[in-house]
Amino acid sequence: MSKKSSSIETISKEASDRGGLKWWQLALIGVGCTIGTGYFLGSTIGIKITGSSIVLSFILAAIGTYIVFDILAKMTAEDPQEGSFCYYAGKAYGQWASFSCGWNYWFSNILIMGSQLIALAILSRFWFPHIPLWIFATAYAILSVLIVFTGTKGFDKIENVLAIIKFAAIVMFIILAVSALFGWIKGGGKPIKLPLKGNELFTEGFKGFWASLIYAFYAYGGIEVIGIMALQLNKKEDAPKAGKIMLTSLTIVYVLSLGLAVSMVALESFQVNESPFVTALAKYDLAFFPHVFNGAIIIAGFSTMTAALYGVTNLLKALAEDGDAPSLFAKKSDKFKNLPIASLGLATMGLVASIVTALLLPEKTYEYITTAAGILLLYNWFFIITSSFRILTYTIWNKMFSYLGLLLILAAISGTIIGNELRPGFFVSFIFVAIISLVCLRMRSVWKKNKKSIKYY
Repeated sequence: MSKKSSSIETISKEASDRGGLKWWQLALIGVGCTIGTGYFLGSTIGIKITGSSIVLSFILAAIGTYIVFDILAKMTAEDPQEGSFCYYAGKAYGQWASFSCGWNYWFSNILIMGSQLIALAILSRFWFPHIPLWIFATAYAILSVLIVFTGTKGFDKIENVLAIIKFAAIVMFIILAVSALFGWIKGGGKPIKLPLKGNELFTEGFKGFWASLIYAFYAYGGIEVIGIMALQLNKKEDAPKAGKIMLTSLTIVYVLSLGLAVSMVALESFQVNESPFVTALAKYDLAFFPHVFNGAIIIAGFSTMTAALYGVTNLLKALAEDGDAPSLFAKKSDKFKNLPIASLGLATMGLVASIVTALLLPEKTYEYITTAAGILLLYNWFFIITSSFRILTYTIWNKMFSYLGLLLILAAISGTIIGNELRPGFFVSFIFVAIISLVCLRMRSVWKKNKKSIKYY
């Protein structure tokens, strides 16, 4: 099985050509793959439904994310394979599992692209509030497709720079927020204080906190890609070290920035169509900050979306080459940089679907798509942990740690069912899973007839 993540391979091409990645390079790539509009904008939804306890949600999500990464890193170190979590699912349960993981990952990335597209449109309305979302979404989608058509040569060279921009944007907010805390910046709507009262800590009770977990997990989305990249390490045993450094760095800046944000303004000030960090500093004498911060998020988010479009295009090609998708999607075009045009066309249809959804449901589009994307992502994470039970040799402590990861993932998924506004996103993810399951049932007879075998041992 050889499911490939071409968008990530391009990021590390130069490093791998020199003999492989070092652990700190993998950690940097992890930061770039993980920080996205899910954190810059999606965290606002979490604040709205749970209040300042969103900080606790992010801590729990960090624990669950680390468990998944640690397990994937261990399986990679023990049996390095290009197919990564898809391969390990097949090794544990058979081809139906690897097939399901591959397609679930494709669908989840299509939804993540859609989520980013809508987020970019929402952020652009900061300057042009009266222009409909679908117009911005259309413009970004067309530009992204054009970039992929012209080829991605040189695009990988700026990915690490963009990762630094995203990380630096959060650090910039923390520095400015701390400056405001010490009174070095004029303005402010209310005295800075920790919102620890019951109605501030849990604005909608435990139910709201439970529902907020999906947005915290979504902000850490991308960790499974680091498992794929662990194959490029000089020393495979350094993968856990890279994950610890990456997740520790992310958790510190995530928790610190969100903690400052919810302490600086009243919780009712946060709006779904604006980054919580822009809202937190809106009343301070920092005219430049909203524009610079918003622009940095848009640039970084657009680059991530474009890379994802290129990635899912090549992922579908890889699925087709392995016989898990129609052979049409594996055909390349000499006229367009050897791109698999049919695969790009199907991925583009996913972007078009997001634009149509933005046109029909402008107020709830982002919540629905983000929720569905986060759930599909967690389905694969669930598979990673359960597959490890059949592959790795566990001590009692390690097994308990793994069960904790499963519990946190199930809590995040089930939390979307109890919230009325999040439930549509759960049903969207369920539809995708149902489609994959039906196709998988049909393929089982084909696999049996053709006696297609894949050696996992």
